[in-house]
Amino acid sequence: MRSNTSAVAAVVLMTIVASWVVVGAGQAPRQQGGNVPLPLEPTRERGASITPAYEGWFANQDGSFTILVGYFNRNVKQALDIPVGPNNRMDPGGPDMGQPTYFEPRRNWGVFSIKVPKDFGTKKLTWTVTANGETNAIPFTLHKNYEVEPYKESGMGNTPPTLTFTKGGPVFTGPPIGIASELTGTVGQPVAIAFTGADQRGPLESPAGRGRGGMALPFTVSLHKFRGPGAVTFTPDRPLANRDTGAVAATASFSAPGEYIIRIQLNDASGEGGGGFQCCWTNVHVKVTIT
Repeated sequence: MRSNTSAVAAVVLMTIVASWVVVGAGQAPRQQGGNVPLPLEPTRERGASITPAYEGWFANQDGSFTILVGYFNRNVKQALDIPVGPNNRMDPGGPDMGQPTYFEPRRNWGVFSIKVPKDFGTKKLTWTVTANGETNAIPFTLHKNYEVEPYKESGMGNTPPTLTFTKGGPVFTGPPIGIASELTGTVGQPVAIAFTGADQRGPLESPAGRGRGGMALPFTVSLHKFRGPGAVTFTPDRPLANRDTGAVAATASFSAPGEYIIRIQLNDASGEGGGGFQCCWTNVHVKVTIT
């Protein structure tokens, strides 16, 4: 980010206190600025709320802006399906702006993005989520203190891992922008998920990044359901990349027909959420049509 963590965290805390909307017992989660704890309803195994998390915004080359959004599911063991509608909506202009309808436990960083026009100015969007009877809403604005740099961390020059589905094909990096690839399959039959990842920083040093035989891997991978009418089972859900080629292979099985979006996440040594700096990790959305 352009300003130091403590200064941004202080601004964010004041902004949330001034503008956060609460219905029920929910409270704001950790927000932009990373590791500064804000007041929280205690996490529980089940029955707790979900709160949208505003990661920040960044400018696009065409003059428009992109808003980067995640969420905090306070349930440790309860994932929830919440369809787009009264309990999962964006205002104004919604209710559907590409937000998830499947919410995994705990903090999930930068899982989708919203492109807004160059004249967005002082307007705001609000994402409202009702879970387990509690409603939380968070506004998104282009306030100068929320600007982030998801494609390059200015202090160390770090950049997110890259992902390609075909040799010589498009390269994806950083926040999820649109649908990166499309797959098809049938109910109960594994659908192959294959891609190649790379990271310019080299091997990880942390134990979490070590693969089979204790070999360090340049990045870690996780697979997630984002939207869809049925259950999705990934085998494995955290596949290991080939150390020499960066190739990753897994499968996904779907319990019901329909359209799904799955999310592929690549993290480098900076870890989940980039240690709170909105860089450097990559999220990619894949559409899967199941018959």
